[in-house]
Amino acid sequence: MPRIPALDGRKLMALLRRHGFVVVSQRGSHVKLRKAEVVLVVPVHGSRSLKRPTLLGILEDAGIDPNCI
Repeated sequence: MPRIPALDGRKLMALLRRHGFVVVSQRGSHVKLRKAEVVLVVPVHGSRSLKRPTLLGILEDAGIDPNCI
């Protein structure tokens, strides 16, 4: 399995927007995105990269194949 690049919250949000997700709200450093019935919460903590399990979980919930990033 190829390595997944490290992404911070802003880069992940840009990726999700390209896949049709729309920003719904923000509370502190957590941004809520929605596409149809799927609602995701993405932590945006400056330029800190998301931990791999968090990134994989968000991508899985979004229905995006991690190998296609």
